[in-house]
Amino acid sequence: MINKEVFRQNIGLILGLGSIALIRPIMKITGIIHLLVNEQFGSILMTILISLVWLIIVVGKKSHHPIQILVFAGISYALFATILSAILSPILTGQFQGPLTNPLALISIIVTNIIWGLIIGVIAIVIMKRKKK
Repeated sequence: MINKEVFRQNIGLILGLGSIALIRPIMKITGIIHLLVNEQFGSILMTILISLVWLIIVVGKKSHHPIQILVFAGISYALFATILSAILSPILTGQFQGPLTNPLALISIIVTNIIWGLIIGVIAIVIMKRKKK
């Protein structure tokens, strides 16, 4: 169940976490990811690093609702990445591309990032419970 109060109380954290995840598409767009490693491994590596940052921040803040916060962060990232794609695709390729041109892709991106936030949120809860012992 979505708790609107959790969203309202943590909007800055949620949007901040979602913004942090934008580093992955920005690195891909700018080509920086190719300088580090190949694109596929680089995307996986960046996802792992972003997940660790999310985890460290949420656990460090001792968030009371890490799953909801991280699910919302995943949704905010999906929306930010979609907007970024809509703005940059015409500039970089000369034509409008990305999830907004395909409703199924948009749904897929949102669902994927909800699952990402859920998994990291569950890990956060496990870590926080172990810290209490």
